[in-house]
Amino acid sequence: MKRLLPLLALMAALAPSVRAADFSPAIIYDFGGKFDRSFNQSASEGVQRFKKETGIAAREFEIQNASQREQIMRQFARRGASIIVAVGFTQASAVETVAKEYPDVKFTLVDAVVDLPNVESIVFREQESSFLCGMAAALASKTGKVGFVGGMDIPLIRKFALGYRAGVAYVNPKDEVFENMTGTTPAAWTNPSEGAELAKSQFGRGADVVFHAAGATGVGVMQAAADAGLLSIGCDSNQDYLHPGSVLTSALKRVDVAVYTAFSEARKGTWRPGVKVLGLAEEGVGVSIDEFNRKLVSPDMEARLNQARADIISGKITVPEYKSP
Repeated sequence: MKRLLPLLALMAALAPSVRAADFSPAIIYDFGGKFDRSFNQSASEGVQRFKKETGIAAREFEIQNASQREQIMRQFARRGASIIVAVGFTQASAVETVAKEYPDVKFTLVDAVVDLPNVESIVFREQESSFLCGMAAALASKTGKVGFVGGMDIPLIRKFALGYRAGVAYVNPKDEVFENMTGTTPAAWTNPSEGAELAKSQFGRGADVVFHAAGATGVGVMQAAADAGLLSIGCDSNQDYLHPGSVLTSALKRVDVAVYTAFSEARKGTWRPGVKVLGLAEEGVGVSIDEFNRKLVSPDMEARLNQARADIISGKITVPEYKSP
């Protein structure tokens, strides 16, 4: 049965979409799946928005093991996909390989860059939203100690961490930031229990706000904060609703907008290859304030965040960019 499940998933993903003869979009989610309440789920929301507005359903596939990436991309391309969106930096190699084999198919890669004439690469300035999260953490902290829990230890997550530390220091250079990564393999994205333990360790050292950039692992971080009566900061999707009154804010990464726009532009004929960078100025990243965290964000805190946002966009504040060793 275990061997049969991936095959059944593959067959379901290859089922024809609505109006496939006119336009046939497809999407491949990364580890964690489209219901991870974070990165992949945001992508899924973009798919659902496109379907709601056009009536066109996308073919979807959730990766269970690395070997499926190229396999499903080839199958989608072979069966007439107009555009294939690959979610996550780990799909870069597969996109580079398969896009060369199918030069007439459009590929959009989220979170990595592949330089080919039929590939659009969408990356984000995550450090900008993380900077605002760092400011929020420092402004809300009563102990002067805050934390960060990353998922897989990769440059992308180091970029989140660097922006966060810079935001904390912007408010109070004397504040202390604890930092932990969950692991060095893709399993680091899907380990809520480890996320909870790392958060508890940071709380034990005096942190009273912890920001996660860890995919589904972050669900454990946020649960640990709620259980301790302390604060967490969500990531990628707006996660304020998961623990109302405990989630200070969420670092928004508009993967939903990236996916929706890629599908829409491909359908309209305005899709173009190349690199697209989305930051605060493009409304590709941001922080959340809604009914679930409204009481946690004071008017003064909101004003300071809004001013910093404007200063980052204008260039008055320069957020440091992580550079790999």
